[in-house]
Amino acid sequence: MKSYLIFLFLFLSSLEPVLSQSNLLESVKKNPSEAINICNKFRDFNSKGISASSDKAIEYISKKNKLTPVNAEIYSIYVIGLHCPDII
Repeated sequence: MKSYLIFLFLFLSSLEPVLSQSNLLESVKKNPSEAINICNKFRDFNSKGISASSDKAIEYISKKNKLTPVNAEIYSIYVIGLHCPDII
């Protein structure tokens, strides 16, 4: 029984990142105007030779949306994929 509880705990704790990624995708889908604003910021970064996947861009997304750096990177990938595929 004890090993079952440990397994259940480990399994459920491993689901949190997956659920979090799903929430990030939904937030991008539900807020297209916010995503467009981020696209414009990425275009601004690109015009200065800064990639949207750079530490500076990820830090911007992280602070703006109160996300961890990993979630900020995932969020930015979703934004780029859905709203501004021309961004590098």
